[in-house]
Amino acid sequence: MTPNAWIQMGLFLLVLVALVKPLGAFMARVYEGQPCGLDKPLGWLERLTYRFAGIKPDQPMNWKTYAIAVLLFNLLGGLVVYALQRLQGFLPLNPAHLGAVSPDLAWNTAISFISNTNWQSYSGETTMSYLTQMLGLTVQNFVSAATGMAVLVALIRGIRGKQTDNIGNFWVDLVRGTLYILLPLSFVLALILVSQGVVQTLSPYKKVQLIQPVSYVQSTTNAAGKTVHQTVWVKHQVLPLGPAASQIAIKQLGTNGGGFFGQNSAHPFENPNPLSNFLEVLAILLIPAALCYTFGRMVGDTRQGWAIFAAMMIIFVPLMIGCVWAEHSGNPKMAALGVNQSSSALMSGGNMEGKETRFGVTDSAIWATATTAASNGSVNSMHDSYTPLGGLVPMWLMELGEVIFGGVGSGLYGMLMFVIVAVFVAGLMVGRTPEYLGKKIEAFEMKMATICVLVPPALVLVTAALACVTVMGTSAIENPGAHGFSEILYWASSVGNNNGSAFAGLGTNTLFYNIAGGIVMWISRYFLIIPTLALAGALARKKPVPVSSGTLPTHDALFTGWLVATVVLIGALTFLPALALGPIVEYLHLWH
Repeated sequence: MTPNAWIQMGLFLLVLVALVKPLGAFMARVYEGQPCGLDKPLGWLERLTYRFAGIKPDQPMNWKTYAIAVLLFNLLGGLVVYALQRLQGFLPLNPAHLGAVSPDLAWNTAISFISNTNWQSYSGETTMSYLTQMLGLTVQNFVSAATGMAVLVALIRGIRGKQTDNIGNFWVDLVRGTLYILLPLSFVLALILVSQGVVQTLSPYKKVQLIQPVSYVQSTTNAAGKTVHQTVWVKHQVLPLGPAASQIAIKQLGTNGGGFFGQNSAHPFENPNPLSNFLEVLAILLIPAALCYTFGRMVGDTRQGWAIFAAMMIIFVPLMIGCVWAEHSGNPKMAALGVNQSSSALMSGGNMEGKETRFGVTDSAIWATATTAASNGSVNSMHDSYTPLGGLVPMWLMELGEVIFGGVGSGLYGMLMFVIVAVFVAGLMVGRTPEYLGKKIEAFEMKMATICVLVPPALVLVTAALACVTVMGTSAIENPGAHGFSEILYWASSVGNNNGSAFAGLGTNTLFYNIAGGIVMWISRYFLIIPTLALAGALARKKPVPVSSGTLPTHDALFTGWLVATVVLIGALTFLPALALGPIVEYLHLWH
């Protein structure tokens, strides 16, 4: 790797770490109902929302009521997104006159966006109207992210609760998370992106004249049955437009990842230059990282939050370096042929296939690891064109359960499940009843945590196996052998962990992949939210246990290392056989 690569990675990490504490403290004040600086300009809107929706902000909820509210709200959102897609041909703000989305694709997209997955089996500029993008997809980018943050806050209240059934009010958490955190940050980021060239308009698509016309040969059959070859000149191009910047901002900040255009963040109208690229990739990890400090503030011990943040960084940083190194190393078979894998004299070599020259190898690899560490799924390069080991890194980051930062809220409450497992196993080793932050971890808590830890990998492996043994699954493979299996495994890992990024090269806009993917995304989101809230309710009812000399510290370096080992071992033992059949064997083929 080059010194430039080290500088870019170091700058990214430095800025990210510097923003964790101030943003984390701000979010803690928001969810605690304390003054946060935005109360005066936005407080009236919060109160108006409660009044209009009939919400009683002072009315507490137990975990069952909280869960019902989450499920009903998301069900309604899914129905709205589905209806908008099916009816968009009759609705306004459709300058391209796009027709109705097919039922299976509309189902897949609706589940994808309400579950914060944002998997896309379509190109937005040729499938979705402006209205569908704004009222359906962008709105869900906000509320699906706010839902994940609300569930996390409910779990935090359960951990710190003292013999109570109250874990908060979902509607208040949803409104405050959206109004005071997601909207202001998105507004600022959208303005910056517009200044850099990201489009934000309701104007129809523009037909422009090419500076340099291109030609191609078109073959047709005439009336006599003879093949006629004709040169066709292309002198114009249609440029898709739309209100993209407002969606791009929240797609990154809310770890959604759904692109306004089919090329996602590789499209110049979404991500035009290195500055916009840096801000967008920083936005991907910003809130998930800062929530670690929010957690520490809300439980009354910031060391707990820093310990979890450190565990995430210990896993993330080596994997990011590994991905950058793998892509800079390039393809050995091409190097043996004397092929210059760099796209220009400014590049220092490496695998530039599928990457934009305005970003290069390093920025592309940093994005690939950040977007799969978080439950984001946006791409600024094609992961399918990565080297085998370079592609293995983002795949395995998803397979760890999306807990290395993960989605906003969902990543941290997923990591807390691993914390509970780590505490329980450590307690068994020393023969003591395990405790975490003054709460005993007993059979029920372990059952809920185990469900959250084991459901995603089970979904991934079962779904990938199903796709590999059915004609409907294998018929979508465009690359045979180990790489084709990697494409299926990546798809299953993405939908099974609510990520949404794709390896590409796999034709997923089919009945099988749309229906199966929608089911898996639904299960992996809501079958984890329910046990998480049940765990919050159980912990809230417990009587706090005083700290004693036998209490396991959960804020020091020893526990942080143990937590890292727990996450890595579970991920390695679960997926190593599958990875050996895909990217690992593909890597070995490069050297033989």
